[in-house]
Amino acid sequence: MEEVVQAERNPRQVREEDKDVIDGWFTQAKACKDPEALARFVRHLLDDYDHDYGTICHAASAAAVAACWAIDGDGRQGGITGFQAGCIMWGFIRRWKDEEGPLRLVSYESMLYPQCKQDFDNVIDSGTWKYLQEEATRKLDESPTPVHSNVAAHWQSIVDGTVPFGFSVRD
Repeated sequence: MEEVVQAERNPRQVREEDKDVIDGWFTQAKACKDPEALARFVRHLLDDYDHDYGTICHAASAAAVAACWAIDGDGRQGGITGFQAGCIMWGFIRRWKDEEGPLRLVSYESMLYPQCKQDFDNVIDSGTWKYLQEEATRKLDESPTPVHSNVAAHWQSIVDGTVPFGFSVRD
């Protein structure tokens, strides 16, 4: 039987300060146009670098971006539209972080445009307000361990009808 000899792994140390390397990953990610290129890119991120606490986050982000580009560029399913890209982003955020409640993402660049003022109002819609009140009630009733008294008081104030943090409810 022939013995398989693996090449010695010699990864490059990469740190947060290596901005050019990290930025390069995202350029490479955009070039992934099929599943095979994606697999090579992910192997490159894992095999060719020795990551620290922060750089592994950039590597995982680059791999996720590369996966989207590979699916978009594969050609068998059609291209991804801007609307679909937004759905992908929200789907990823919800599923990766196990986020169940309403979410809001703010692009502060939009503050440059007066027509975007409403995006920066401290306003939540009635559906979000209802969700917050129901969640606060559930957490008060079902919390398996005691929470700090400030947290419990905050939850109770929401149940009692106080909209938190200076927000108002408007549809």
